[in-house]
Amino acid sequence: MTLHLGKGRSLASALVTLVVLCLSVLVLPAVTAPADAATPLTVSQAIGQQTGATQTVRGYVVGQPTATSTVIRSGFPSDYALAIADSAAQTSTSSMLYVQIPAASRSQWGLKSNPSLMGKQIDVTGTLAAYFSHPGMTNTSAFALSSGGPSDPPPTGGTGPWDTTYYAPAMGKTGTALRTSLHDIIDNNTTLSYDAVWTALKDTDQDPNNTSNVIELYTGRSIAKTNNGGGTGQWNREHVFAQSRGGFTTSAGPGTDLHHLRAEDVSVNGTRGNKDFDNGGSAVSGCSDCWTDSDSFEPRDAVKGDVARMLFYMAVRYEGDDGFGNLELSTVSGSAVPRIGDLDILLQWSGGDPVDAFEMRRNDRIHAQWQGNRNPFIDHPEWAAAIWN
Repeated sequence: MTLHLGKGRSLASALVTLVVLCLSVLVLPAVTAPADAATPLTVSQAIGQQTGATQTVRGYVVGQPTATSTVIRSGFPSDYALAIADSAAQTSTSSMLYVQIPAASRSQWGLKSNPSLMGKQIDVTGTLAAYFSHPGMTNTSAFALSSGGPSDPPPTGGTGPWDTTYYAPAMGKTGTALRTSLHDIIDNNTTLSYDAVWTALKDTDQDPNNTSNVIELYTGRSIAKTNNGGGTGQWNREHVFAQSRGGFTTSAGPGTDLHHLRAEDVSVNGTRGNKDFDNGGSAVSGCSDCWTDSDSFEPRDAVKGDVARMLFYMAVRYEGDDGFGNLELSTVSGSAVPRIGDLDILLQWSGGDPVDAFEMRRNDRIHAQWQGNRNPFIDHPEWAAAIWN
């Protein structure tokens, strides 16, 4: 660039002109960086920001609010609302946000229709305003799992509430490595006496609609907790992995493990006996939608997955390394002790009958109150296929 001094201009003023010209060349047009998507609020933040603003909040589904200070975790009466929290294990309602579910979203996001949402992390968008006279979200306009859709099964990598703690050593594994890791996680549990099983079942198998009753596994009948024993019309303790097929007794151990012990009608329990599980046969007296033949028993559709997941647990929990024997599943009916089947049918049943609220509550109670261990195939049903397929 050549600088020309005009008439009457000083060198200083010319230099100022030069600087301005240079800057005009160097300054680039302003560019606005793309804005990042807003980070969802935590539940704690949302509780503190009940301002009527529209926000997205991320939290774990921990139950259904039914009153200002009441959130239920099973036996959901409707699809109208969710409670979310920053931890899937949260039990204090003061740390929960109550989320209103509009009619258009209830079939996908209500807990009565979708109990498997319990423990899942979700993002919800709506107005931060009181609901049930409690910090909440109303006029909810959007719901989404933090990863995947509401019908997606959790991946083997895990999205459940216990994945970063209880199941951390098993995450990402498959086959024998997964089986070994799960065994190491769930063994060394607290064991019960056979008498204590009566008391425990009155808790674990409690009817969600009548706390004075238990629900029988195969019949589905609600029966008074006090009507237990060995008489006709009473309920007793059914070993889903039959004792004689497992080679164990009712001493503390597999014979008293609540993860496969269920309340059941005395007569129907006798009909089931020690048979394998399979499809078909003749109708079972006193048990609607149950079938049996000479070597197999088919429970009602609503609990086929429950039965399968109990047997998956037993096969992984008892590996013969703690004096309790090695239990296995078989594809051969009537196979020798300590095996029971039919594995192929059980895998089908587990896939066809998803985990429900009753199963989840039962798993939670056994873990928290009785044995200190969980059934991993309730928390992660897909792990059965990852091991046996």
